[in-house]
Amino acid sequence: MGTDTVRARTADESAALRREQRGWYAYDWACSVYSTSVLTVFLGPYLTAVAERAADGHGYVHPLGVPVRAGSFFAYSVSLSVILAVVLMPLVGSAADRSGRKKPLLAAAAYTGAAATTGMFFLDGDRYLLGGVLLIVANAAQSVGMMLYNSYLPQIAPPEERDAVSSRGWALGYAAGSLVLVADLVLYSAHDSFGLSETAAVRVCLASAGLWWGAFTLVPLRRLRDRHARVPHATAPGLRRLAATVRDMRRYPLTLAFLLAYLVYNDGIQTVISQASVYGSEELGLGQSTLIVAVLLVQVLAVAGALAMGRLARTYGAQRTVLGSLVAWTATLAAGYFLPAGAPVYFFVLAAGIGLVLGGSQALSRSLFSHLVPPGKEAEYFSAYEMSDRGMSWLGPLLFGVTYQLTGSYRSAIVSLVAFFVLGFVLLARVPVRCAIGEAGNPVPERI
Repeated sequence: MGTDTVRARTADESAALRREQRGWYAYDWACSVYSTSVLTVFLGPYLTAVAERAADGHGYVHPLGVPVRAGSFFAYSVSLSVILAVVLMPLVGSAADRSGRKKPLLAAAAYTGAAATTGMFFLDGDRYLLGGVLLIVANAAQSVGMMLYNSYLPQIAPPEERDAVSSRGWALGYAAGSLVLVADLVLYSAHDSFGLSETAAVRVCLASAGLWWGAFTLVPLRRLRDRHARVPHATAPGLRRLAATVRDMRRYPLTLAFLLAYLVYNDGIQTVISQASVYGSEELGLGQSTLIVAVLLVQVLAVAGALAMGRLARTYGAQRTVLGSLVAWTATLAAGYFLPAGAPVYFFVLAAGIGLVLGGSQALSRSLFSHLVPPGKEAEYFSAYEMSDRGMSWLGPLLFGVTYQLTGSYRSAIVSLVAFFVLGFVLLARVPVRCAIGEAGNPVPERI
């Protein structure tokens, strides 16, 4: 084979890889709107208000006969959704690796979540149970979809490019969240001009996130490619396969050590994301428009933060950069405890601090883990990563909800989350990342 032929083939393969990367970015663009508009901004305060309308004279609702303080219902629903995701993700991940057909599974997860989110348009009156069910389905589906999406990263980017590729994906996701939040802010603020009540405007914003998710998922489904399975076909049923996955991961104790660290500090991140709007509305007395502007500020700065931290990782390494972000998370969250009520300017400053570290800490954690995955087991291992990302993030919302239920103070609930970042820092600092990459059988990049 001639040199020109080899070069042409290499150029074609590089072009195909770039096209696939652009398609991969598009899924972050598609589903991040759910995290931003639904989970972070609208659904927490709105579902809490719906539950409060359905509450008895003591402020409790009774799903399945269990007394639950209305202010804790949203946090508990998030916890239940993540427990469901824990059951589903390893099973779907191992099926994806065995068959090599990730795209049909990604499509099923994405459109299940998009349909549940679109169905939130019908969340009205005192239908808090409907809201809880739709939240559980949508959140679990997003976790499964993100697990499959993340598992493409080792296949579409060589080791030296993964920090940059992962950061671009997060940045585009936050850019999409910013764009849709601007539209949501216009609709919500001027709902009378559109002939809508305030609650109807919220329901339109919720449903439109589902439509956005479904529409833009078509792009990655067209551009991503399925690979041939690189692991033997397994005939074991789901629970046996899950047990086999856990046994296999024990062969890579340093990968497990990283997952433990990520489980802890990311539990804090996910809880801040899901509960910040509840804290702002219920404890600080801020209006919905103020919360939208604050989250929009987070989204805009997260784009810059993700790209900037990607560049920092090229100089200082991904592990050191993530450790620095955890210090910033701790300081920012501790400051949030002292925010005065009814003072949006201070809330905006806090939002700016969160935005600058949010995207980068998540993007670099994803690319760092991609180096620790044994070849051919991407979806299976990223199911464990996603369990740490969302699937094990039930403890933070549960702690938040229980703390509020016991104390009646959202300030006490928010400050309890500092422990996740402190402990996560200690655990991550103890992981010898270069040894972990070699242990997994992957080439060690020059800078990590």
